[in-house]
Amino acid sequence: MEAWRRNLYVLCGALFVVMMGMSMIMPFLPLYIQQDFGVEDPHEVTAWAGVIFGANFLTAGLVSPIWGNLADKYGRKIMILRSGYFMSVIIAATGFANSLWMLLGLRLLNGMVGGIIPASTALVASSTPKEQIGWAQGLLQSFITAGSIMGPLFGGLLEPRIGFRMIFVVTGCLLLLATLVITFTVKETFVPPGEKERTSLRDDFRMIFSSKKLPVLFFVTVMIQFALFSIIPILPVYIGILLGSAGNVALWAGIVQAAMGTANVLAAPRLGRFGDRFGSQKVLLGCLLAAGLLFIPQGFVTAVWQLVVLRFLLGLSLGGLLPSVNALLRRATPTHMVSRVYGYNNSFVSIGSMLGPMIGGFMAGYVSINGVFWMTSAFLLINAGWVYFSFFRKKEVLQEGT
Repeated sequence: MEAWRRNLYVLCGALFVVMMGMSMIMPFLPLYIQQDFGVEDPHEVTAWAGVIFGANFLTAGLVSPIWGNLADKYGRKIMILRSGYFMSVIIAATGFANSLWMLLGLRLLNGMVGGIIPASTALVASSTPKEQIGWAQGLLQSFITAGSIMGPLFGGLLEPRIGFRMIFVVTGCLLLLATLVITFTVKETFVPPGEKERTSLRDDFRMIFSSKKLPVLFFVTVMIQFALFSIIPILPVYIGILLGSAGNVALWAGIVQAAMGTANVLAAPRLGRFGDRFGSQKVLLGCLLAAGLLFIPQGFVTAVWQLVVLRFLLGLSLGGLLPSVNALLRRATPTHMVSRVYGYNNSFVSIGSMLGPMIGGFMAGYVSINGVFWMTSAFLLINAGWVYFSFFRKKEVLQEGT
């Protein structure tokens, strides 16, 4: 088997385990705050959930360019291992937090040392033939999403038996296991860059933002993440309202997440291959339009099964978003700068992922939960307009980097 394929398949399996562990607890963060920290006011719960969920992305966004610069100098695999081992310890320790402020601090620290997914994405992007980059990124994304499917289901089943705190410990163990697998199976042939290609963070910033294509894609990334993560803090609360006093909220939240994730897994590799053949920008535009329209009826549902169906349809369209952005980034980036570009893009992922749950949580608490869905729809449709203006109206097509 070719080395790039072997690395891709190993990373797919490892990130599946990582995301399964990490998603066992994060979708239930509002319930964790209610039950283990005694916060009863719904407004306060959604506000704290938004801040704590977004804190991880604040520090991740600040340090991602630094990790990307180091990865281009010393290798992508070492960045994966650094992230995996440190995160496994910090996430396990999070289960022993005795206050919301300590929980917030550990989330900030986790974001600072994190980055296993962008480092893996960069390793795959740097070694995969460019004519197959869309398929490879779609496959990687599908396994990441598959882990996100299994996590909430396992979390919903484990919580009544071991409690939310022990789920953090289990997650840390799963991260450690996945990192050990990567340590002994992923092989990277890394050639250190020459002196002319060794640049400072200031030089990286100047080169990247002088490009016509990369800042556009960064903005698209922010909008995608903002729209998608704005729902995270309020979804369990919304499901609880739909269920009333009957039903297991944690289990149904897992089912809703699983429906969307299953569709994403099915769609991502196929949409990635479609993008390789016909243009990733076309896939990106179509998926943004579909996703934006599908968020509107989610604010009007009256039963959980309706939400499950709509989230499944949404998952089909989401499968083409980030893989298309990652493929377009790779085609616009020289090989020796891949990790730096993905590092900057991860900063913008973090910005959107931080602002989304914070603003969504506050909006749900002080305006309405239904309004969060409609706000999300508006942002996705605006994003679709920006993509059309940037890649179609101007007749610009991303050219492959060298």
